[in-house]
Parts: sequence; structure tokens; C-alpha cells
Amino acid sequence: MSKILVLAEKPSVGKELARVLQCKKNAGGYIEGDKYIVTWALGHLVTLAEPEAYGEQYKQWNMETLPMIPQKMKLKVIPETAKQFTVVKKLLQSNEISSLIIATDSGREGELVARWILEKVSFQKPIQRLWISSQTDKAIKEGFSKLKEGKQYLHLYHSAQARAEADWIVGLNVTRALTCKYNAQLSAGRVQTPTLAIIAQREQEIKNFIPKDYYIVRADLGKFFVTYQNDKKQTNIFDKQKAQNILDKIKGNRFTVQKINKTKKAITPPMLYDLTELQRDANKLYDMSPKETLNIMQNLYEKHKALTYPRTDSRYITDDIVPTLTDRLKAVAKGDFAQFVSEIIKNKKSIAKVCVNNSKVSDHHAIIPTEQSANMLSMTTAEKRIYMLVVKRFLTCFYSNYVFENIKATLECMGETFTAYGNSVVEKGWKVIATNITEQEEEEQQNLPDLKQGESYICQAVQLKQMKTTPPPRYTEATLLSAMENPSKFLKDNTMKEYIGGGLGTSATRADIIEKLFSSFYIEKRGTSLYITSKGMQLVSLVPSDLKEPLLTAKWEKELEAISKGKQQKNKFLEEIKQYTYELIKDVKYSTEQYRHDNLTRTKCPVCGKPMLAVNGKKGKMLVCQDRECGERIHVSRATNMRCPNCHKRMELFGDGDKKTYVCVCGFREKADALHKKISEQKGASKSTVQNYMKKQKREQKEEQKELSAFGKALLEALKE
Repeated sequence: MSKILVLAEKPSVGKELARVLQCKKNAGGYIEGDKYIVTWALGHLVTLAEPEAYGEQYKQWNMETLPMIPQKMKLKVIPETAKQFTVVKKLLQSNEISSLIIATDSGREGELVARWILEKVSFQKPIQRLWISSQTDKAIKEGFSKLKEGKQYLHLYHSAQARAEADWIVGLNVTRALTCKYNAQLSAGRVQTPTLAIIAQREQEIKNFIPKDYYIVRADLGKFFVTYQNDKKQTNIFDKQKAQNILDKIKGNRFTVQKINKTKKAITPPMLYDLTELQRDANKLYDMSPKETLNIMQNLYEKHKALTYPRTDSRYITDDIVPTLTDRLKAVAKGDFAQFVSEIIKNKKSIAKVCVNNSKVSDHHAIIPTEQSANMLSMTTAEKRIYMLVVKRFLTCFYSNYVFENIKATLECMGETFTAYGNSVVEKGWKVIATNITEQEEEEQQNLPDLKQGESYICQAVQLKQMKTTPPPRYTEATLLSAMENPSKFLKDNTMKEYIGGGLGTSATRADIIEKLFSSFYIEKRGTSLYITSKGMQLVSLVPSDLKEPLLTAKWEKELEAISKGKQQKNKFLEEIKQYTYELIKDVKYSTEQYRHDNLTRTKCPVCGKPMLAVNGKKGKMLVCQDRECGERIHVSRATNMRCPNCHKRMELFGDGDKKTYVCVCGFREKADALHKKISEQKGASKSTVQNYMKKQKREQKEEQKELSAFGKALLEALKE
């Protein structure tokens, strides 16, 4: 009896599909049932081959061999996952298999994962597609009852294929060209480079900024205070003598109410979350990186089945989701949310009409709770935070506007104008739920008395406040996401703003781009702010000018979207990319710019003997070999969440084994074991807190860092001196 093969993207998803499809025989790499066999990739099993696959001449990095433009791109099996590929290949070629259901993630990259495997195996049997937005049993069963024909998604595959090949052609060629030209580990790409350029531009604005002193004049009228305002409704006074004259004039004098304006304002509930908005809020509220938020969302989607598909750029739902909302509400009716859900269902509240828009949803709707109740006890603290954010946002959309009355009073004293602002809440609306909303508040608010026109108040005290103008703030990961999402203001040509489209990258790729900027040591994080390194700043000056313009990647995304809808030919797009690459290589080859390592140390690389570079990684300080072919890295210290007993700042952890030592910028240092013991012995402290912390440290070290070598230990001691 023939069977249907189901191909999932990850083992965890494959096992859930197998359970729902009643497949119980675990055969190592796949699970078999009476009708279905479920297998899985491990992310990508197949990828584009390296340049070396196209000829011996590409084994050495040489400017004369550039650009590398293969006539036909080759695929290769990824060595690390070759064992699972062999399992999948054997199943795909088995006579027992009659057809295939692609059940990888429902998106462009998910389609690529499956189709590259099928192309490598030359699979020719019938194909169907499972397209779902949540991993609940109900969603899986409904998805299998409404399978799509595989050919409906061929255009999506061609779009993903075009993106991957174009990034290979441009990225690898420019990276090799820059590295060969300047003898440094430099890389460039059509998304990461303009993103880096945005950070570089802000750094230049801060560097060029000249602060100016200004003054604000305030008067205390007993029951409230007022602020001076000029004819242009500006409160800042840049002339100190003028400010002092106003201050002297009003001191102890009478203020008369000239005008009172009361305006009722309403703020609508914030829209449902897409991935970028969720990453922004998680970064603002909990300092989570975009990558961390995406990983947590994947867990909440796949493991806990609590939330819908995360990699979405839509903040709307479709009409067919509306009938399921009651079940989704009931699924989150627990703890603090129970009373709100009860009120919504009891009063038959509907979700805001603005949230439902079929035309605003392409592949996936906004992130919302599933119909399956989640077990929050099994969630980590980070997972609970993200889950709570999504549930809060979901519930607010069933509530009315937040309504308040804005009060502006204008007063006069000795011919000068002063204003006071206040407001009063008329209806709390959705704000009864959302307590962490970051919408722009009104100007300085205070509780104003019941003011009437013509009333007078005697000035009780005056204040001359000296201030300085401040430069634009450095980007955080949250504000950088916003800039990537809408980079139109960075375009030099205003006539091209209409083409900026979806911005730099997609909601699914922006987190990885930011992580790559960290791992390439182009940017570093201090507190929550992002700083561009010397390497990053120099790279921006070295790359061809249009590669750092946001317009390039926006145009790409627009064309890729057209390919996915069958309105553009993949080959036409790639021919344009190839021609463009020739121009880029020419720009780099004939550039007269210079690159200089300004972070060289006297420490020799233990592998190749060349001087190493001192860099600040996202997780701590490192030494990196400057030679691209060597790439040796030594981890010197790592940032921790352990607080200094003296100044309460986060400390760094140096060394390994029993020599691990916490060091603080204030000068405090203590062996890790001794400090952990002290903390555990403190009254009321839990040993499990320290134990859990140490487990986390060990886990992160295994995942993210190599152990310090004997050479590294000796170096560490030298660095401490």
C-alpha cells in the first residue's frame, strides 16, 4: 500500500504532525503510520554551493577572478545535516511513496527549505502544500483537510530562489573584493550594508552636533505652575539676558487667565502585533534582542502552540478568523486576563473593525493567541513576557477608545504669555488592560484647578531652568528596527520614496541582519545603545555608494514580491543582478580608499602568529585573528547579569574553571565561587537562584563561546595588569 510523505521543517513540528496524523512508528529520522510517513529537515538540508564548486580558480581569494557569475547555480548538501538528508532522500525516492505534502514553515524561506531538497533529489511525484498559521491540533487537522496544490506555490519558490541567488552573487563577490583589496575581514550585503550606513549616519550627526544653552522660565502660582511661551508658541529662550529680564519682571506679580481651551481627545487601541512591532516592544520593555524575541516566538508557536505564526508583516486578521475569536478569548481566560475576557464575552464586544482587513493580509495574519489554552507554568520567564504582551494587545482590540479631556490655559503677566497644560480622563477604554503602552503623552501634565477666564493668581516663586540642546539619540535595537522598516527618510532622492515599499529586509530577516552586524564587529552595544565601531565606520566609506542606499534592497523586495505573484520573471531579475555585480566589483577594484586596523594588539595569534584584534562582542570582550583564513577567536570576558555588591552595575566574568572572577568597572573584583556562596548564604536568598544562574552560564558558554585556551588564560592575566 502506497503512502503519503509529509515533510516538516523541524523535528519538533514533524513529531507534532505525526501525532495528529496517528503516525506512531518511530524509525529514526521519520515517523510512520498507516497512511502517512512524516519526516523533517533540520532547517536547511541543502544550500547553494560555495564558489570553489565552480572551479579551482576560486579556491584562492583573488581580485582577478572576480566577479564570480555562475551560469547555473549549484546546490549542495550541508555536511552537518547530511545524515538527515540521506533519510529524506531515501523516502522521497521510495516506491512506497505516492506523493508529498510540503509542511515546512508557511512562508518564502520555508518554501525554499523544501524545494531545494526536492530539486537536489529530482523529485517528480505529485506535491501538495500544507499552509497553516498555528500549530494547534485543530489548525493542523483543518490544514490537512484543505491542502493546496503544490504548483500554486511555485512562484513563491522562484521568489525565494531569486533572493538566495542574488544575495550569493552580490554578497560573496563584494565580500571577496573588499577583503582582497584591503586585506581585512570585511563583508557587505544588500541589507546589512545600508542598515550599517543608517547607524553611521546617526554617529556622524552626533559627532557634528554643537550643543547650545537655552533657558526655560517657570512660575509657581500656588495651585499650579505655568511656563513662558513666545509668539511662536516656543518655550525655549536662547538669550540668557532676555530670560533673566522676563524672570525679574514677573517675580511677585499677578497672572491673569486669558483663555481656557478644553479639547476632548481619543486614542484608538493599538493595532495587533506583527513581528517587527513585537520585537520593538520586547526590546523597549525587557531589553530583548530582535533575534531573542523571534526565537521565543518560535517556541510559543511550535512548542507551546499558544500563539500564531510569528514571521508575519501584517497587523490585521481576515474575515474567516473572526468566528474563531471567542475560542481564542476563552483560551486566554486565566489569571489577570480572566476578568477582561469575561467582560468581553458577557457584553458581546467585537474586535475593532479596523483590525479586520482581508486586503492587508498576504501570507499570514497578525500574531494572536491560538484556540488552545497554554500552560504558562511550563513557560520560561521570557516566554511568559512575550505571551503576555501578545495577549494584552489582542484583548485591547476589543475595548473602546481611551478618551481624555486636554486642558490648555493661557495666562498673562506684565505683557508676557504663559501656558499651563493638564488633562482629565473621560473614559479609560482599552487602557484598563494595556499598562505598558508607549504612546506619546501630552506635554507636561498636572492637575489644574477649575480655572475661569479673568481669574488672577499671584506668583509665589520663579525658576530659571538652564538646559542644553541634545544630539539625536543613538539607535537601540528597537529604534533600528523602526528605521529598517521605514527607511524612506534616508533616501537622497525624494522622487524615489514611493518605491521604498517594505523597507530593509523583511520582518523575518531583520533580527538576523542586526545579529550579523554584531558578529562581524561592525557595531557594539553599550547599555541599550548601539555604537558603530571603527571597522564598521570604515566599511561604510569603502563599499560602493549605491550598495549602502536603502533604495537598492527596497527595489529588490518589490521585485521579489512581483516574482512571488507571477508578475515578474526570476531570470530577468537575476540578469539585472549579474550586470549590477560587474559594476560593484569595478568600483571596489579602482577605489583609492585605505583601510586601517586601529584595534591591533601586541598579542600574537596562537595559530598563525599574526597580531590579533581586540573587539567587543555582544556577549563580552574577544580577541580575533585579523587573517581571514585563520579566523581564530579567544574569549577574554563575558557580560553577565550579576550585579556588583557595591555599585549594583552588571559585572564581567573573566577566566574559566575555579579561576572565574567577577570584575566591575567600579573596581570591585571577587572569585565567582566565593561570590555565589555569599549570595546563597544571605538571609532569604535561594540556593536554586544561584544554581539556575550557573546552569544558564554554562549552557550559554557551550552554545556561544569556545573555552579559553591555555594561551588565552595567560593572555587574560596580561590584560588584567
